[in-house]
Amino acid sequence: MGTLTPIKFPMQAVRSGGTTRLRGDRFSWAKMTDRYDCHYCKESLFGKKYVLREDNPYCIKCYESLYSNTCEECKKPIGCNSRDLSYKDRHWHEECFHCFQCHRSLVDKPFSTKDEQLLCTECYSNEYSSKCHECKKIIMPGSKKMEHKGNSWHETCFSCQRCQQPIGTKSFIPKDNNNFCVPCYEKQFAMQCVHCKKPITTGGVTYHDQPWHKDCFLCTGCKQQLSGQRFTSRDEFAYCLNCYCNLYAKKCASCTTPISGMGGSKYISFEERQWHNDCFNCNKCSVSLVGRGFLTERDDILCPECGKDM
Repeated sequence: MGTLTPIKFPMQAVRSGGTTRLRGDRFSWAKMTDRYDCHYCKESLFGKKYVLREDNPYCIKCYESLYSNTCEECKKPIGCNSRDLSYKDRHWHEECFHCFQCHRSLVDKPFSTKDEQLLCTECYSNEYSSKCHECKKIIMPGSKKMEHKGNSWHETCFSCQRCQQPIGTKSFIPKDNNNFCVPCYEKQFAMQCVHCKKPITTGGVTYHDQPWHKDCFLCTGCKQQLSGQRFTSRDEFAYCLNCYCNLYAKKCASCTTPISGMGGSKYISFEERQWHNDCFNCNKCSVSLVGRGFLTERDDILCPECGKDM
């Protein structure tokens, strides 16, 4: 919006009889016998109006030709008897300071500028102001507006579609040409974690076609987070490999550690006993028995060479 600056001339003076009365902030007196001439043209100022500038007197004609501003509208000098209205180093006669379109006076009224042309707020709004995407009314110059993806709203019109509260500068989520505050979006659209029943706003994992927060998807045994690592399940419960093996995997008859069977690892099974492939060796000579014949003596397994003396 524009702000006007009225221009004050330094001082005006009128000769009356044998004295000179100065119009301004102070008075001074001169005698008839004093010589009092225009500083520029040197003509006598007795009985004439004059203007003081930097303590030098000028007749009206000289002062206006030397120091008067030129009106932006009519291009004529703004004389001492006219009110000089100034805006951004530009000057107008009072009667020339009007709206470019409707020509109504802008003196003591709010105004705007476009391409250096003066416009009243009504003309400027009709021509250039944005229209609110919600109520379709003009957003007046100087009022606060909200903008998103090329659309504009009055501050009070930019509200959540669900709770109807103004969003202001808070975070929001657009969906289907509507805007939602974050709490309302989460309540209406976000998936809920099957464990904690709270909305999943970022990330998350799916297990058995159900959504989980990463922080909620934990091993049933050790409670460590399973996201990003291998796991298995038993009776619908998820376990990390270590817990699953310790709880449910068969133990190797040789080394007694669990046989996971994960990742395609092979093992040997014989009469309800199991061995890791690397552990299935002759108990006497330790030769591998994988893919070979073997003999048993109580809990021992033997290669044919070692077993022929049984």
